[in-house]
Amino acid sequence: MSKPVLVAFDPADHLVDDAAIAQYLTEALSADDAAHFQDALQVVARARGMAQIAEASGLGRESLYKALKPGAHPRFDTVQRVLGALGVRLIIEPLEQPGTA
Repeated sequence: MSKPVLVAFDPADHLVDDAAIAQYLTEALSADDAAHFQDALQVVARARGMAQIAEASGLGRESLYKALKPGAHPRFDTVQRVLGALGVRLIIEPLEQPGTA
């Protein structure tokens, strides 16, 4: 009997449409952890293709990799450009709805 082969889970393999990408990034952003959101942004960029995202965002491919690598501190402008290239945007909403406090 052979041992089962375990394959590493890569969320990029499951981000197949805009709705899944938007939900994935929304959940990552709601964790209030910048490093987690940056990692999620890198996963989504890989899912779409780093070269395609670099071109659509106007960033060089190497610049995109550097901006999204763990420990990097990308400028907000860079994050906005990547989000735009992914076809999503940030939405601001209140933490609590008026009258529910």
